[in-house]
Amino acid sequence: MKSLLKTYNPFRLILLIAILFIGSSSSGQQIKPSNSGYAPVNGINVYYEVYGEGRPLVLLHGAFYTIEMNWRQLIPELSKTRKVIAIEMQGHGHTPFSDRKMDFPTLASDVEGVMNYLKVDSADVAGYSMGGSVAYQLTIQSQKRVKKLVIISSTYKSSGWRPEVTTAFKNFKPEFFMNTPFQTAYDAVAPDKTKWTAFLEHMIVFAGTPFDLGDSNIAKITSPVLIISGDNDGLDKIELMKTYQLLGGAVSADLGPMPKSHLAIVPSQGHISLMMQTTTILNYLNGFLK
Repeated sequence: MKSLLKTYNPFRLILLIAILFIGSSSSGQQIKPSNSGYAPVNGINVYYEVYGEGRPLVLLHGAFYTIEMNWRQLIPELSKTRKVIAIEMQGHGHTPFSDRKMDFPTLASDVEGVMNYLKVDSADVAGYSMGGSVAYQLTIQSQKRVKKLVIISSTYKSSGWRPEVTTAFKNFKPEFFMNTPFQTAYDAVAPDKTKWTAFLEHMIVFAGTPFDLGDSNIAKITSPVLIISGDNDGLDKIELMKTYQLLGGAVSADLGPMPKSHLAIVPSQGHISLMMQTTTILNYLNGFLK
C-alpha cells in the first residue's frame, strides 16, 4: 500500500480508496435510519437518512461516495446523542442521476432544501472533501442556518489543493472507477444502475472545474469552524493556515482569548486514510460540537 501513496496518480488513488473501503466496510456497528426518503428540491429528489434524536447534525459526503461509504463508522456513535441527517447529493447513491449542471451554490441550495423539507431551522454541519466545500458554500449563503461547521480534508477553492491533486482531478477517466467498490455501492442503491457511466462523466467534469468561494466570504463566517486535515492529505498547508487565519485562528492564545474556530492536523494521514481514523475524528467532533 505504501507504493500507492507515493503519487497522486488517479488510478492509484482510486485503487487505494478501494483497498481501504474493502478493509473497513465489514467492520463497525450497523444501525438502520429512523427515517429516510426523498426531498423534492430544485427540480431533483434528494435522498436523506435520519438517525437518533437531539440537536441536528447534517453530514455531507465526498465525491463519488454514498452515505454508507463515507459515514458508516461514525453514524452509530454520533446518533447516540444527536439527530444525524445524512444526505446523498445529486446523482450519488439513492439520489437519481440528473444532467443538471453541478456547482457548489446549487448543491448547497439542495442541502438547505432538505433542511426545509425536514423542518430543520438550523443545524451543525460536517462535510468531507467535496461535502466540505458544499458545507462552506451553505454557510456563506445561509449563515444563520449553520450553528457549527466541521470541515474534513476540504477547501473552499481549487488552489487549496496541492497542484498534483488538481492535476489528478483533471485526469480522472470513467474507466478508473469501473469494477471498484464505488460501482458496487452505486449498483446496490441507485434507482437506475444504467446511469453509472453518465454519472461518472458528469462528476469528472465537475471535479475538474476550478472554483473559488472567495476569501472575503470565508472571513465573514461567524459560525465556529473546526478544520480537520491529514498532514499529507493533499491540501496545501500554507493555504490551509491562511483559511484558519480568515476564520480568526492562528493567534497567540496566551496573550488573548482562544479563537472559537479550531484547526486539527492529524499526523501520518492522507486524504482517504483520514476518514478511517474513526476514534480520532469522533473525539474532535464531540469535543468541538459540545
